[in-house]
Amino acid sequence: MTIGGGTGHFALLSGIKKYNVHIAAVVTMADDGGSTGVLRDELGVLPPGDLRQCLVALSEGDELMRRLFTHRFSKGTLKGHTFGNIFLSTLEHVTGSINEAIDEVGRILKITGRVLPVTLDTAKLVLELKNGKVLRGEHVIDEYAHLTRFGVHKAYLTPRPVLNPDVRTAVHEADIIVFGPGDLYTSLLPNILVPGLARVLKRSKAKKVFVSNLMNAYGQTDNFTCMDYVDEFERLCGVKFLDHILYNTMEIPAPLLKRYVDEGEPVVCGAETRKGITCTGTALLSKTIEKPKKGDSVRRTLIRHDPDMLAQALVKLAVQ
Repeated sequence: MTIGGGTGHFALLSGIKKYNVHIAAVVTMADDGGSTGVLRDELGVLPPGDLRQCLVALSEGDELMRRLFTHRFSKGTLKGHTFGNIFLSTLEHVTGSINEAIDEVGRILKITGRVLPVTLDTAKLVLELKNGKVLRGEHVIDEYAHLTRFGVHKAYLTPRPVLNPDVRTAVHEADIIVFGPGDLYTSLLPNILVPGLARVLKRSKAKKVFVSNLMNAYGQTDNFTCMDYVDEFERLCGVKFLDHILYNTMEIPAPLLKRYVDEGEPVVCGAETRKGITCTGTALLSKTIEKPKKGDSVRRTLIRHDPDMLAQALVKLAVQ
């Protein structure tokens, strides 16, 4: 079972689908930026972006269909939208159910495993900072560059959503549950803030692995170590349940670091540890440098995990 959102989740699923395992990919429903945000606001649908990425990642269909669902329009009134987002949102409208829409796209793309929205309700992520400022919405939070400076006092979703029953079942059935990689506050946290999920995870006997990011985010997680991510994640959800951290040991090439010097620094696994937490370091850095997608208005880091290395490391952890 995987829990997350964004490009990190895509990389994880792209690698893990090659193994003979049952995959349940749980996806955040609080995204409100880019193409997803426009469709969510204008059509009243659940955010399709992360769902679409997971469906494509798990696809065993032909290359043309995968390209079709990731195609992003670069001009005209559809500029910035992906075909997959529009298609998934249209299906939700036609069927009246996001679950039916996901199932239909899953059949078209011939996916391995299941893609599960963490909730079937519309909700917005809210962060209350220690200086009293309140940030509402993932897009606003992503653009705010002073989270590290002021610190997050409290995090929650509004209106209060209900946990998807299929997610609860997936947790009970899981042998290993993987969190990340992904943005701490906007890709991972919105999942765990859905009421009831943290308690279900706490009771689960599955191995619970936190995959550390490769890079910190300037103004949001400055100088965070792997353990800092885990501590902040569990503090804001109010429950300690993680037992493993998986982190990268490969050195990031200097030219690539220079390119992203204004966005943050590499995440390191510091000397600090916590009882009950096992830290495992291995090579996880992708040697392939992704190119920005034409028409994409969101700047995304191109320093990413290698899908195959990440999947191999997690499979090893699962059988230990």
